[in-house]
Amino acid sequence: MKKHIYIYSPSSAVRDKASFKRGIARLKTLGHEVEVDESALASHQRFAGDDETRLAAIHRAAASGADIALISRGGYGLTRILPSINYKAVAKAVTKGTQFVGLSDFTAFQSALLAKTGAISWAGPALGEDFGVDGTPDDIMEACFDDLVSGQGEGAGWQLPKPPALVAPTATAKSSDFKVNNAVLWGGNLSVLSSLVGTPYLPQIKGGILFLEDVHEHPYRIERMLTQLLHAGVLAQQKAIVFGQFTNFKLVPHDKGFKLASVVQWLQSQVKARVLIGLPFGHVLTKVLLPVGAPVSLVTEGRDAFLLWGHAH
Repeated sequence: MKKHIYIYSPSSAVRDKASFKRGIARLKTLGHEVEVDESALASHQRFAGDDETRLAAIHRAAASGADIALISRGGYGLTRILPSINYKAVAKAVTKGTQFVGLSDFTAFQSALLAKTGAISWAGPALGEDFGVDGTPDDIMEACFDDLVSGQGEGAGWQLPKPPALVAPTATAKSSDFKVNNAVLWGGNLSVLSSLVGTPYLPQIKGGILFLEDVHEHPYRIERMLTQLLHAGVLAQQKAIVFGQFTNFKLVPHDKGFKLASVVQWLQSQVKARVLIGLPFGHVLTKVLLPVGAPVSLVTEGRDAFLLWGHAH
């Protein structure tokens, strides 16, 4: 199904021009019409243009009438410009059918949009690192993206790790099976989310499902950021916390057994919410797309886990 896809750069400058070109070529091969923002390849310091340039790019994406507004890459830069984004214009674009898609630094934009307007956006691929890989893009990622553009996506499923990696149920749970209905799905990159604590750009979600991912962060740093969300009262208000992929960190000898599983076990001891792991989302090639701000159901049956959203489109 041919769709109009608008490519823009709201965060870091595109350094890998080859992957950028490959990504555009791949989207065209899939049958889509691709429009590239005039400043998509701009560069100012580490950013894709100065703050005003990137703001204008966001607003052009909102005004484009595209079916999908897809970021070129993540990096850093959106938290600088959150106060100046025209959220009403973005939300209006969403109501008219534009789906905003991205991850990593894009979590700041998604969180602020949800906090300010309640509009749904999609945690998903970026142009370069996903569609522009040197080789064939991941088939699961592309299938999930196709579900989004065709309006057919209804959920995502994955298999929970075997014990002992699987965190034990909370003390109040009757069994390992778990179900929660009509809970708002939100979250994204943990570093970005923790940086929004105490600002008007962190959504105030009660009874939600919080999903998290990160890259290049040692488990002790992950725990420190989770502690910030814990002490801020954010985690106590959630019905479930779902760990995506935490990648590209290196343990050291003086960790002495302290690892990511240690962090997950510690977190489960601190909250009543169910903590689940293994969601295929993050800085990895195989990733699902997730509707940020949509009411969803979370179901586990044995080692099978499902996030279901039906008609979030």
